[in-house]
Amino acid sequence: MNELVFEVTQEGDGGFVAECLTESIFTQADTWEELRLNVREAVAAFCFDRLMPSGIRLHLIRDEVVAVG
Repeated sequence: MNELVFEVTQEGDGGFVAECLTESIFTQADTWEELRLNVREAVAAFCFDRLMPSGIRLHLIRDEVVAVG
């Protein structure tokens, strides 16, 4: 496993949700730093009986609505 990519979205309350694009790994956190730690822990738990990936990529998706007027 070379690299795991997580799609990260920011919730309305300011927290974050991360979902791996290739494996069934999900986690969430209130802050970005906490999310980074939670993703590492989730990947370690997922890979307990297999090789760890060489890297983990967090891809932040930001959806913003700008009012006109």
